[in-house]
Amino acid sequence: MNENKKPTLEICLTPDAVSFIDLTGKIAVIVDIFRATSCMVAGLASGVTHVVPVASVEDALSYKSEGYVTAGERNGEKVEGFDIGNSPFEHMEQEFKKIVMTTTNGTQAIEAVKNTAEQVVIAAFLNLKAVTSYLKSQNKDVVIVCAGWKSRFNAEDSLFAGALALKLKGDFWWEGDEILFSTHSYSSVKNNLSKILKHSSHYKRLKEHGVENDMDFCLEIDKFKNVPILKGNILENLAK
Repeated sequence: MNENKKPTLEICLTPDAVSFIDLTGKIAVIVDIFRATSCMVAGLASGVTHVVPVASVEDALSYKSEGYVTAGERNGEKVEGFDIGNSPFEHMEQEFKKIVMTTTNGTQAIEAVKNTAEQVVIAAFLNLKAVTSYLKSQNKDVVIVCAGWKSRFNAEDSLFAGALALKLKGDFWWEGDEILFSTHSYSSVKNNLSKILKHSSHYKRLKEHGVENDMDFCLEIDKFKNVPILKGNILENLAK
């Protein structure tokens, strides 16, 4: 906690930047808008009881014998042999209760922080208000970790980080130029977010797979009220 008695807020624009931050006692907020964290939020808001995020395809397949639905992608495409891919609409199927998930970026970002952060929270535009309220209630230092694309910066995660930072303004002490960049960027495009992001590299990459409806859905703001939190190795909704 800083000398101003407010908790601090920092942004990592890529998962690799986490290595420069001490996460001890801090909340790590993972964001992968297109599409991992959006899938997690949507699924857990729609009847899924818990999600196990893992780093590798092999780890995911090991859960099948325990009745888990295997979900995820590599390079934007569904993993061969998995039950479902990385579309939020698939994750909202009511018959799914337990999902094990691995993705190119989002689950890797969770791996990068889960052993050092005090808490791991999953965020998306879909639950922006709910995550904002939760973080304000905790009075703990927060680090927003953008999943990016294969350890590189991407637009949608960084813009979300700016949106969340603006929601938290006044309750947290901002640290780092990443917040300055992200908040100004979001403020300048928030009224045309979908239009702007259609020019982003990841949108174009996923458009080749015909999932424009996924991306439009992922940019809906405050559709859900749940806050997924990692407990051990399992993501569950914050208890009401």
